[in-house]
Amino acid sequence: MRRTGMAAAAVVIFAGGAWFAFDRTAEPAQPAVNAVDQRLPDIPVPEELKYSYFAEDYKRLKPLGLVVNPDININDQGYTLKIEDVLVDRSQIVMTMQQTTPDGLGGSRLLSEMGRIHVTDEKGRQVATLARDTRTKGSLSERLVFQLHDEIPDQVIVRGELRNLNVGSYYDNEKKSYEDREVTVDWSFQFKIDMTKAKSLAVENSMDNTYTTPEGLKLDMTQLVRTPNGTRLDLNVSLDYELRAKVDEDWANDMDIMYHIEIPETNEYRIFNGNRPNTREAKFRLRDLSELNQNGGQLKLSETWDPALVTVDAKNIRFVLDGYTIPVREEKSVEVDLDKMRKDAEFYTYVLQFEQFGDEVLFSDFNYQLVQQSLKLPEGIEGNSSLVLEGIGTFQNAFNGDQWVAIDREGKDYPVEVMGTPDQPNKNEEYIVGDLRLIIHGFKKENGTKFTLKRTAVNREFRDVNWEVDLPSYTSLPWKK
Repeated sequence: MRRTGMAAAAVVIFAGGAWFAFDRTAEPAQPAVNAVDQRLPDIPVPEELKYSYFAEDYKRLKPLGLVVNPDININDQGYTLKIEDVLVDRSQIVMTMQQTTPDGLGGSRLLSEMGRIHVTDEKGRQVATLARDTRTKGSLSERLVFQLHDEIPDQVIVRGELRNLNVGSYYDNEKKSYEDREVTVDWSFQFKIDMTKAKSLAVENSMDNTYTTPEGLKLDMTQLVRTPNGTRLDLNVSLDYELRAKVDEDWANDMDIMYHIEIPETNEYRIFNGNRPNTREAKFRLRDLSELNQNGGQLKLSETWDPALVTVDAKNIRFVLDGYTIPVREEKSVEVDLDKMRKDAEFYTYVLQFEQFGDEVLFSDFNYQLVQQSLKLPEGIEGNSSLVLEGIGTFQNAFNGDQWVAIDREGKDYPVEVMGTPDQPNKNEEYIVGDLRLIIHGFKKENGTKFTLKRTAVNREFRDVNWEVDLPSYTSLPWKK
């Protein structure tokens, strides 16, 4: 877990998944029949996809003619970009970018270049938005997922204007630090994709289901899209005036919904986005903020379920909302006196305790460390040494979205970064972080021993919801014919 006091970073929780029997009155248990025992075709998979999660996607789409090879092969100064085997369906376009350096090494070399890749119609209008593949952890930029908009032309253009490559770091003797080394290349490309077959091999159902939680969060289901490579549910999220006044401007970056899917016909019971054991994430996820700043703006969410988790030809799918998380501005502070937190060989003489909304943090030790600067420090604060508080935390609320700050006796603010490794939730659905550390960047010994530690925003978890929706069914699936 890694969070900052000034700008919270998203956190990914790794959780295993399991199949459950459908039973509304009993705890989920292993079913007798796996609902996705559908065999994938035994066909060769390209090397760049063979050892990734996309191997199964390729096997689903290739026999249907939904894999396109644009045959892009660019070499500039020995830096090579290849694009082959683009996966296409009505919902997403997945593009693998193979990158190699003059020494023959591969890996992701692009920096902030993803915004220079566009999927448009023939008149240059954007027809897709960059989404995320949750199965690929980290910031891999060599495999991109673009989610297509509602109106899709028969022909789409994929255009890239890539220039800057990060080719590693080197030690600068003058600056006495490691610096990123960049190379400028011309990796411009463009290719066309015929979408007629992809559009014909899909089932789309518009929806008009709305629910507002007691706190004032409104959910609108707008569409269900079935393709051979997954089922996609589209929702819009908006806040009423009272809730909007309680949250930060960037609430949409960390807000999330928790829900489960029930399919009685195939004994499927699947939990998504929660903090319970056996929780899953959707395969592809889109968080579109483009309409957020409009008057009464809304967040557009899309969840695409993998056929390995939710059977694509299931007819009776019930969506059940379990809760949601949203960062709320709620200040709580505690006074810190480091002199009291000293320990001898036998026991801790003082424990600093912090409690808020069911979250409890106990700090029992501290030290000063040279820590890597992962965030920008305010003017006047040097970060060559930082105070680190150590302890244990028990959290009922979500991890991402919290904001902390430390304030010294002179009124100066110091950004706080939270680090630790959460265990699996306990029976109360609480996360225990046994190696919790709060890094107070730039706070050194000469800054004194007394200060105020304040949490200014909490990513609250709400479960006071009551919403179930039977999702649209179908009469036939075109790719089955």
